Amino acid sequence: MPPSRRSALCALSAFLLHRRAQAQPIQDQQSPEDQRLKLPETNEDPRLPDGRSQKNAIAKQQHEQALKEANQLVSVAEDLRDELQKAGTYVVPVGSVKKTEEIEKLAKRIRGRLKF
Repeated sequence: MPPSRRSALCALSAFLLHRRAQAQPIQDQQSPEDQRLKLPETNEDPRLPDGRSQKNAIAKQQHEQALKEANQLVSVAEDLRDELQKAGTYVVPVGSVKKTEEIEKLAKRIRGRLKF
């Protein structure tokens, strides 16, 4: 190899080794996720100003809302059944299709609350 190519190759390999040595300490540092402010981990349940447990209050409110929506679901389903019985054998009222969409929406909301 001519001397100019050899010296260029040596310089390039020295440069790459130097860069590699600099890159390793960066990997040892904390990631940005670790540098974020973290709240202290406590097992204490936060309390509302009136002294009730915040988790229990939220769960109770979610349960009441799910019951309310379940009652709405039953009401709309009964209305749909009545409409279909009155409509006859070969006729489907347009309102029935809208009621089925409303039933689907209510069911999805209830399912979402129960998963909470």
